Amino acid sequence: MVGGIVTLAGCTSAPSTTTAQPAAAPGAVQSLRKPSTSLLHATFADHAVLQRDRQIPVWGDTVPGAEVEVTLAGLKAHAVADASGHWRVVLAALPAGGPYVLSARSSEGSTQTATDVLIGDAYLCSGQSNIEWPVYLAMHGEADVAASNNPMLHLFTVQRAANATAQQYFGTEATWTTAAPSSVRGFSAVCYFFGRELQKKTGVPIGLIYAGWGASTIEAWMSNTALRAQPQYESQLNILSAYVADPAEAKEAWRRVVDAWWRQHDEASSASPPWHDQAYDDSTWPQTIPTGSWKEWGVPALKDYNGTLWLRTTVSLTAAEATGAATLVLGSIDQADTTWVNGVGVGENEGWNTKREYQVPAGTLHAGANTIAVGILGGDGMWGPTEQRSLTFADGTSVKLDSPWRYRKSTPIERTGAIPHTPWLNEIGLTMLYNGMIAPLGPTPLRGVVWYQGESNTSSPRSYGALLKGLIDDWRRQFGSETQFLIVQLPGYGAAGTAPQDSAWAQLREQQRLVAETVPSTGLAVTIDLGDRFNLHPVVKQEVGRRLALLAEEMIRGTATTSLGPAPVSAVRTGKAVVVKFKNTARGLMTYGAARPIGFELCDGARRCRYADASVESDRVEIVLVNSKDAEFLRFCWADSPVCNLYNSEGLPAVPFEMPITRMVRGHKQ
Repeated sequence: MVGGIVTLAGCTSAPSTTTAQPAAAPGAVQSLRKPSTSLLHATFADHAVLQRDRQIPVWGDTVPGAEVEVTLAGLKAHAVADASGHWRVVLAALPAGGPYVLSARSSEGSTQTATDVLIGDAYLCSGQSNIEWPVYLAMHGEADVAASNNPMLHLFTVQRAANATAQQYFGTEATWTTAAPSSVRGFSAVCYFFGRELQKKTGVPIGLIYAGWGASTIEAWMSNTALRAQPQYESQLNILSAYVADPAEAKEAWRRVVDAWWRQHDEASSASPPWHDQAYDDSTWPQTIPTGSWKEWGVPALKDYNGTLWLRTTVSLTAAEATGAATLVLGSIDQADTTWVNGVGVGENEGWNTKREYQVPAGTLHAGANTIAVGILGGDGMWGPTEQRSLTFADGTSVKLDSPWRYRKSTPIERTGAIPHTPWLNEIGLTMLYNGMIAPLGPTPLRGVVWYQGESNTSSPRSYGALLKGLIDDWRRQFGSETQFLIVQLPGYGAAGTAPQDSAWAQLREQQRLVAETVPSTGLAVTIDLGDRFNLHPVVKQEVGRRLALLAEEMIRGTATTSLGPAPVSAVRTGKAVVVKFKNTARGLMTYGAARPIGFELCDGARRCRYADASVESDRVEIVLVNSKDAEFLRFCWADSPVCNLYNSEGLPAVPFEMPITRMVRGHKQ
């Protein structure tokens, strides 16, 4: 049957609807590139792990119209390649076992086999830098590497690839390997430790597919269809579609969007005259030679500053140097910038690892003093050595921009909010990582997904819940409706607070908690106690993996275990106290380091909060109401990097949360 419709043991499967797309390349679209050996798709290679107890789709490429026969563990199926050469079969479900040989034979004469194929549980691990963190950099990681040989644990790494359209093939060759020091050392630590612990618990083969990218946003991992369900992204997605057809036109459209954002959100850009204007008087601004984070300049006002900051410098040019176009190089900037020369906008970009190199149009420069103004939105500023900053002229000569710059704060990020991300910018672009790294996995059945991401979305935490639900639905459409999701809640990171205050990290953790509470087959691994307030990448990855494995084991077996830490059920005002009932307490609640739990806050309707005294009794916490008649909300461990000491008897921490306080009236909650 053309297109690969297959009948096997009474089961019928429709052909894949995936169409060929340009091959992945960061921020670009190129021509289609098939792997050199493509009868079997790259996911079906030596050492592959296929999901047990579910139908097994197998697909690949051959010449159009060729018949393909596939065999595995005594099963056999046939398909006919469609007009593009794509074929797909579906094999009946198999129990855990192996090793087997998967074989494909095409009537045009080619054959391909995959050996040491196991049937077990397959998991996809994805997210940003904390899922990217390798085993050897984890605490005692080299010892774990040395002891990593395990023929029942197989690994597959999806190499970094970003694209504006969904891809059928991986950007580079991708292979499965068995767990061994050579393959484990650079593999995702959280993913490996999760798989290692789960394989011990279940005794079945485990396949780990890792696809991560540091600093990535959740929007980059969602498909076009999923993001279009979020109305706020429609115009950006339309520009992304235009970028595929005409990059230059799309870049100009996006420049207008970014310019409008700066005028609307940055006080310096809307001032009269704006701070980027050549005539603006910056003579009273302090000076510095910016090298690295502005938080390390020794300026108290910048030590904890996040928001927009402007830098201005002048460079004196001869008439010959000012003739024609030029190239301005600034190096890397954190996070977004808008750059002007003599009041003319020459470019804007974002991403801390993106080199700023802007073309200065002919006629912009002039003999004498020329002003360069850079507005930066972020928490750090210009990075890299001063000697990397330069202005290169039409004749090939250049001058270094190593003189002092004047600087001034403009608008804090609490007022600006997040800048819209360039739709095609790699790890923070819309759909870019889904297209390049997730779409090529095709309809691979998975037991579950480990998702460790959120840090890059803390600038807009309240929208994260809807996005996370959208991603879960999106990936379940691709990998199967039964796919379980294991979410790693963000750990503690950032300055310790001495008084209650709002926290974007706490807000995002709450969104993660609510998704896990309301979306079926979804679990939350609480890691608030495993963070490091001085390090965005805490190294105790083994415990993160262990807690994830506890969740996965409970989901697989369908039986109650002690996989979860305490979570709130209700907060009820009774007389002069608020009583919080918890679930998942095992043999009862306990506190570490003190006789009482700490981290509870009582808040009024405007979220003005104060710390509250509390005590533990079995599965309940009682918070004393002293001068808190207006308390309407209860918070627990609500800070970037809170101190939390409430656990259950199994040593698992209570989840940070915020919830309304209900009243008990005549024996009923109100």
